[in-house]
Amino acid sequence: MLLPQEILETTWFSVLATFVALNTVAYVVVSIVKILPAVRIFSRRGGRNRRAETRSIYPDGGPPAAG
Repeated sequence: MLLPQEILETTWFSVLATFVALNTVAYVVVSIVKILPAVRIFSRRGGRNRRAETRSIYPDGGPPAAG
């Protein structure tokens, strides 16, 4: 054992252990949130975000048919 039993039963050690546990849980939650894809509450298909005209290199639809 690294520390004697008397140190493990002190108040400051239990406070430190609680802080480390909460900090670990917080980092796990932040890591999981960063891994998951972004959740979109509102759909942004229409409105201001829609382009007035196409920006494709083929403005009439698809690529020209090969000869």
